[in-house]
Amino acid sequence: MTFSHTSVLLYETVDSLNIRPDGIYVDGTLGGGGHASLVLSRLGEGGRLIGLDQDADAIAAATERLKPYGDRVTVIRTNYENIKEALASLGIAKVDGIYLDLGVSSYQLDTAERGFTYREDDAPLDMRMDQRRSETAKDIVNGYSEMELYRIIRDYGEDRFAKNIAKHIVKARQEKEIETAGELTEIIRAAIPAKIRATGGHPAKRTFQAIRIELNRELQVLENSIDTMIELLNPGGRLSVITFHSLEDRIVKNRFRINENPCTCPPEFPVCMCGKKSRGRVVTRKPILPSDEELSANKRSKSAKLRVFEKAGDQKQ
Repeated sequence: MTFSHTSVLLYETVDSLNIRPDGIYVDGTLGGGGHASLVLSRLGEGGRLIGLDQDADAIAAATERLKPYGDRVTVIRTNYENIKEALASLGIAKVDGIYLDLGVSSYQLDTAERGFTYREDDAPLDMRMDQRRSETAKDIVNGYSEMELYRIIRDYGEDRFAKNIAKHIVKARQEKEIETAGELTEIIRAAIPAKIRATGGHPAKRTFQAIRIELNRELQVLENSIDTMIELLNPGGRLSVITFHSLEDRIVKNRFRINENPCTCPPEFPVCMCGKKSRGRVVTRKPILPSDEELSANKRSKSAKLRVFEKAGDQKQ
């Protein structure tokens, strides 16, 4: 299957970076190279783009797509949590902009054998973004305790029926190992009241999201990487992040706020005593959302939010 993915908030994201023709930029979630192509089109001969992705299919597709840009682009297969090491391997200490397009690509969702979708009954329970890893969604479904399953479905899926879903999964796997998306979906369906199934969205959506987030450590990686990415920016450089659900957006919003105002002094102190300095400013007080035109053309853009942080311009590095 050809790697296809419609880049969400394409122009909004690239515009937010304030591209300098001779700047160095990092695409932390390269995917098929949609955002990267637009960034590269705005770079001059002295500009450079570093593209990171952990998905082998994405790496292959983006490498082919970005070939016309020659040595102005470098593609590395790694998780963006390793951005500092990846840049150091290239002799790069600071960059002018970094951007992330989080979540799952259309290719991953539409390729049944990757196991991300709950709409293909025979799809394996895989969900690995990096297929070099041995653990899969199947290991979580069949190996986690009832309490662990409850925790991730409650916290990452935000499903009010998490306790019952976890209970049904554990009961079902005692009779037979759960192997396919269809099997898991039926178990989840049975755990949700019929009245809710009739009016809500797909009953398995939240549980599949929770398992995917847990398997790929998505929220931990994001939480642990934002400060590092801001640190890697040159003065005036920007970090732009597209999120697709409230858990991601909350992390980005909070980390940006803390980097803008890190002071931990009690509010009654007349002056700051902790000595923690602001690292920049939040450019987007409210997130940038897809236009009506984009929403009409790409239904998967519905939940997208873009937030932008700018590194302080007068910081000594």
